[in-house]
Amino acid sequence: MSNKVVDVTEELVQPILAEMNLELVDIEFVKEGKNWYLRVFIDSDKGIDIEECGKVSEKLSEKLDETDPITYPYFLEVSSPGAERPLKKKEDVKKSIGKQVHVKTYEPINGEKVFEGKILDFDGETLTLEVLIKTRKKQVEIPYEKVASARLAVTFH
Repeated sequence: MSNKVVDVTEELVQPILAEMNLELVDIEFVKEGKNWYLRVFIDSDKGIDIEECGKVSEKLSEKLDETDPITYPYFLEVSSPGAERPLKKKEDVKKSIGKQVHVKTYEPINGEKVFEGKILDFDGETLTLEVLIKTRKKQVEIPYEKVASARLAVTFH
């Protein structure tokens, strides 16, 4: 059920976002405690403000009411993905070259499954990270198909 809700929501929200020059980052439909939440994360090159989230929420809410893909009570939340934005698509990774990221892999690479470092390059197939191991910088190449999840990482110096 939750995948169907996510798919229908994506179909409904894409034209709204295109019209407003915004991009879809992620959609999740999850149960927390007794309540269901439909969360839509949006962004743009210049960032997102609360008014844009409100407009998208209003327009999407109307569309959801028309198509009624969820027959029980839920909360709709539209927000920015925040500072640690997930990198869901190859385009997201490409746009993040030069930025700090946190990457988890499906299987170990050089004995590790979690990497944090700066993206040096991404050719569409292989992600090259510069990671700090103790006090030495080292390059790690990660095949994209082995990436379980990736997100921007906030670093404090």
